[in-house]
Amino acid sequence: MKLFQKLLLAPAALGLMAPVAASAADLNVAGVRQYTTSEEQVTSITQFSDVKPTDWAYQALSNLIERYGCVAGYPNGTYKGGQAMTRYEAAALLNACLDRVTEATDEVKRLVKEFEKELAVLKGRVDSVEAKVGQLEATQFSTTTKLSGLASFVLGATSFSGTNTARVTENETTLGGTSFNYDVRLTLNTSFTGKDLLRTKLRTGNFCTASAYCTGLTGLEAAGGSQVAATDSSRDVLAVSGIFYNFPIGSELSVTAGPKVHMTDPAMLGMWPSAYPADTVLDFFTYAGSPGTYNLLPAGGGGGIVYSPSSIKGLTFSQNYISGNAATSNPSDGGLGTHGASSVAATQIAYAGEKTPLIGGSYGLAASYTYSQNQALTLSAIGGQAEDASTGVINSYGLSGFWKPEAAGYIPSISWGFSTSQHSARVNTNTRRDVTSSWYTGLQWDDAFVKGNSLGMGVGQAPYLAKLAAGGTPDDSNYMWEWWYKFQMTDNISVMPAIYYISDYNGGGGKTGPNGSKTNSNAFGALVKTTFKF
Repeated sequence: MKLFQKLLLAPAALGLMAPVAASAADLNVAGVRQYTTSEEQVTSITQFSDVKPTDWAYQALSNLIERYGCVAGYPNGTYKGGQAMTRYEAAALLNACLDRVTEATDEVKRLVKEFEKELAVLKGRVDSVEAKVGQLEATQFSTTTKLSGLASFVLGATSFSGTNTARVTENETTLGGTSFNYDVRLTLNTSFTGKDLLRTKLRTGNFCTASAYCTGLTGLEAAGGSQVAATDSSRDVLAVSGIFYNFPIGSELSVTAGPKVHMTDPAMLGMWPSAYPADTVLDFFTYAGSPGTYNLLPAGGGGGIVYSPSSIKGLTFSQNYISGNAATSNPSDGGLGTHGASSVAATQIAYAGEKTPLIGGSYGLAASYTYSQNQALTLSAIGGQAEDASTGVINSYGLSGFWKPEAAGYIPSISWGFSTSQHSARVNTNTRRDVTSSWYTGLQWDDAFVKGNSLGMGVGQAPYLAKLAAGGTPDDSNYMWEWWYKFQMTDNISVMPAIYYISDYNGGGGKTGPNGSKTNSNAFGALVKTTFKF
């Protein structure tokens, strides 16, 4: 029962509880008439001389008078709150309140008639919405699954220059044309309990043919993994690029397992140690400066755990194992935990803080170690000084971090990272232990020039030879730069022009000119990337 109804019926209830012995003979009819027909309308409780703020029913009586106007007093300006109430007086008071209700009802009827057309239009719209909601509920493919998508168009070209004439000519001939490519990703997120996650990722594209954007130092993030294989038959074919299941055990432990999972999936790591966007330009800048620990093989079968102790907020420990050829039953060629598995085992310890001491802003720091076996080890591709080896063991160590300011402004977010990897590979009858290193720094300005837009740049070195097992001085230094500006056209569409420069694109390899000077082939490129999110 509503409060107003309770207030209206309270006097009547009190009257009904009065002694039954009260009769017409006991009633001062003239007094009741004066009580209910007083010409002086009471509009404030202060008009009653015998009602004080200390009275227990003071607030209730005030509400009846000032909100509903259905309480009257006696002609002498009193309320006589302590006097017993007869059934006749209760009926008279209730009747006065009902008169007010009737007036309110008449007002509502007048308003309904006045806005009759508007109410009819509104009713029609509500009916239409209900019909659409019903149709949507009847045709939805799942009540537990959400679908999200991303489509990218990339239009760009790379030109080459330098003192290594043969390399420059070769690169211009095979990679110097303008290309127009696309990448499409679909993600299905399913939850059965509200805390678990079954993720299925589908992807297709047409980068990986003879495109400069498919692999190597000019490989783009948009091109990575967009095909099952870099063959004509796999282009434009939608395929599963990842599928795994994540679930919690208690409040501190998370488990992930799947036949096709990547170690950089968010579910596999407690924290990603970079604030530099992963969907920008060159693929190298998307792995926190440590591709040796975070990007050693495509998605494969395996799993991992993430431990987040509640006693130390922001601290996480993660351990995962993935075999790129886990679907193979022959232990010599693949499988899980076999000598033939092309696998990685990665460990990360990370900490994310909400406020940096002294300077403010949020931050994160992560140390990582990855052991891999039977990975393709073609050091000539990154330096040209080491012999090629098809199998081996790699021990990689990385340290990465980031800092983000509290608010957008002149100070950008800063991301950095570096890694070193020791390669132990059998070449003929010898074991080589060459060492490669890499590093990067990424800057991003949010709300640059226009709210919603962003500006960024990255600089670093992709894995280069830092030490030769055979002795001698490594002659390898591929420096990389990228600059970009993202126009956020709508919430779902962005356009990003970008330029990039790579020095010594093919690696030094100890090659020198006639006078003993080092020769090189440098790459400069520009592109426009348009992204649609849905």
